Amino acid sequence: LMVRTTSWISRRTALRGAGAVVSLPWLEAMGPRMAWAEGGTAETAAPNRMAFLYVPNGINMTDWTPQQEGAEFQLPEILKPLEPLQSKLQVLSGLTADKARAHGDGGGDHARALSAFLTGSQALKTDGTNIRLGVSVDQAAAARIGDRTRLSSLEIGCENGAMAGNCDSGYSCVYSSTMAWRSATQPLPKEVNPKLVFDRMFGADQSPDRARRDARRRSILDYVREDSKHLSLQLTPGDNRKLDEYFTAIREIELRIERVEKLPPVKTPDYPVPAGVPAEYETHIRLMCDLVALAFQSDVTRVVTFVLANEGSNRPYPFIEVPEGHHDLSHHGNDTGKKEKIRKINLFHIRQLSWLLEKLNSIQEGTGTLLDHCMVAYGSGIHDGNAHNHEDLPLLLAGGGCGTLTPGRHVKFASETPLSNLWLSMLARMEVSWDQIGDSTGPLSGL
Repeated sequence: LMVRTTSWISRRTALRGAGAVVSLPWLEAMGPRMAWAEGGTAETAAPNRMAFLYVPNGINMTDWTPQQEGAEFQLPEILKPLEPLQSKLQVLSGLTADKARAHGDGGGDHARALSAFLTGSQALKTDGTNIRLGVSVDQAAAARIGDRTRLSSLEIGCENGAMAGNCDSGYSCVYSSTMAWRSATQPLPKEVNPKLVFDRMFGADQSPDRARRDARRRSILDYVREDSKHLSLQLTPGDNRKLDEYFTAIREIELRIERVEKLPPVKTPDYPVPAGVPAEYETHIRLMCDLVALAFQSDVTRVVTFVLANEGSNRPYPFIEVPEGHHDLSHHGNDTGKKEKIRKINLFHIRQLSWLLEKLNSIQEGTGTLLDHCMVAYGSGIHDGNAHNHEDLPLLLAGGGCGTLTPGRHVKFASETPLSNLWLSMLARMEVSWDQIGDSTGPLSGL
């Protein structure tokens, strides 16, 4: 009979071996008596996490915005895939990214849309090296709580993007492809290769003989197996079962990455397949989503940004019968055929969000699920791609935020409410005190 030991396991505990470090999921043995060394205050529940997912070129808003406000709302066509999780998400209307507007700078709405999304700041219009923006909300959180986890934050995406050059009406390409900014002059490039993301999360060896080690190893878990055997003696049957499920999830992702590397590339019309990543876009997105879930489950990080496609992306979607480029279609001129294709693209992206949320909701953590202990914001910095407007943005906020949110509602805020007010509100729920994010005027009420 296995019994709980009198000593509690630190939330910082990790399994180690031969160049690998595997953080642990939240376990009962890390319960309310555990206290952070850096803060000295006891945690009473699993930690809160935040993720920001971005889609480009605006949305077909007719099929996005619910007609009803409050809890008695029906999900419109684009949001239908989220019905099983409707009680765990909020549709937010009325929020504005004012700093994505021109304010005398002329064209460049796509560059400004992504750059202002998490910063609330106006990008300096330049295609040179003198880029300037502001601190993004994810990095505000990372600056305060990043030392509690292996990685202070994780920046990922599914489309490569240049960090220099002119990509949008005189704006540097960095503005169109980068969402996370550590400072006004320090953008954080995203990683699009799932294998490199996995290696970063679990500290795989980067030495010159890495290829030989990769060839002979079966799994990163082999290196930490002895350490895990020692740990299992301290755990309850429930915790051991949870640890086994966690290891299984790690191994499944390893196997999927290995399979992707062996598959031949899939040809798509007029679109170069990125090297080193899955050729199929949906496979790529879902693998990245599973890595996000694993990062939160293992407490590798509590802060993630995920750019599904760069702002202004002209990626085609032939696999959903949309062979035209996304950006080209977004200039629809109210053509019903083009708007229907935009709706199909929007629906495809929401299906990927649903994949992530269902994954998070399937992982038990304490008395709730991983989704209950997350805040997942999803949206775009453009309302309608044809109008290039930045008010009443399409936004979703999923998760319970460790009991600090009231999901299952459509919440409509006053016109021109700064989007950055939402970010301030999320920071507060991470117990991060931050005076201002860009053009924020104060936290939102009613979340």
